[in-house]
Parts: sequence; structure tokens; C-alpha cells
Amino acid sequence: MEFIDSQLQVYAEKSTSHESDLLKKIERETHLQVLKPRMLSGHLQGRFLSMISKMIKPKNILEIGTYTGYATLCLAEGLEKNGTLITVDVNEELEKRVRGYFAESKLSGIEYIIGNAIRIIPTLNYEFDLVFIDADKENYANYFDLVIDKVAPGGFVLADNVLWSGKVLDGKPDKDTRSIIEFNKKIQEDARVENVLLPVRDGITLMRKL
Repeated sequence: MEFIDSQLQVYAEKSTSHESDLLKKIERETHLQVLKPRMLSGHLQGRFLSMISKMIKPKNILEIGTYTGYATLCLAEGLEKNGTLITVDVNEELEKRVRGYFAESKLSGIEYIIGNAIRIIPTLNYEFDLVFIDADKENYANYFDLVIDKVAPGGFVLADNVLWSGKVLDGKPDKDTRSIIEFNKKIQEDARVENVLLPVRDGITLMRKL
């Protein structure tokens, strides 16, 4: 997942605005107590998500893939007053922990839904200004197709892990890698959006709906 020299990574983080004490706590506890802690966005990516959200000032945000809520709270920092952030995750085992973090944050407007996003997204009656896709890679293209008509014109979609630890260059990609490669190709050819793939952490594609 790391694409730059570790010393440069540390330098970049030291040259980036600090995360809150709660976010530090979530990162620490995730690494100590939760499986697959690499899934957590972390300091640098988290500040990037926060900055994007603050620039957009979204009224409605959709996050597909909550994990332990770190990215959710970063995105919520830019939420417009009285706005709504809907975050969907299939892992009910983390629900109590994540709801505790959200309550501790005192950020309003977060609606946390446990369930299958493929079934839940069509039921959401919102126009989203910002969408963050960070769930199972096999369904990235499906998530995009389900949400794009719910994104406001000029709204933004972010997709995480689009470099997939560099495996997108693998000559014999596995199933998840093929899904990411196909998703990247799909977005590049989709006339509904303009896009830029940023080599931040594990790769983030930023898309703007035309």
C-alpha cells in the first residue's frame, strides 16, 4: 500500500495539519483491536478527505464502507450545517464500537446503516454532493452505477484503493485486482464524469459529475 519512501511519508504527515485526539484514538484502537487495520484511512488520507469535504461544503454525503468510522468523521468535518452523512457498512460486529466513536465526536448529521449497500443505495432518496466509495472491490463498478444518478450535477465521487498496492500493474491480476483495473477503465471511459487518479496512499480517484 505504501508507494513512497517511508521517510517521505513521515515528512508528508509532519507537514500536514494534525488530526483530532479522537481520530488518533480510533487509529490506535483499530490497529490494536480490529482485523485488517490497513483498511483505515489514517492521518494523511484523512486530512485529504477532510479538506475535500470542507472545499465542497456538501449538504449530503454518502460513504460506502464505514469500517471503524475514521474516514466518516473526516468527511463529516466539512458537512454543511443541518446536512446529512449516510454511511453504509455490512459488518455488524463493528457497529457498537463505531457508534461509540460517532457519539464521542459530537458531530451531528451522521446516519449509520448496517446492511448491503447494493440493496440500500436504491432506497436512498437524496441528491448527494459527495460520495466516497471504499468497500468491497468487486462491487466498485456497481456502486458507481447505483450512485451516479443520485449525485448532483457538479458533485463529486471519490474511490479509494484504485492502485491496490501497485497490483494494477500485475500481469496476472487476482479477482479483486481485476475488479479495480476494470473500474479504473470504466471511469476513464465514462462521459458522465471527469476524473483524476491521485497516488495518495493506495490511490484515490476524484471524479466530478458533468
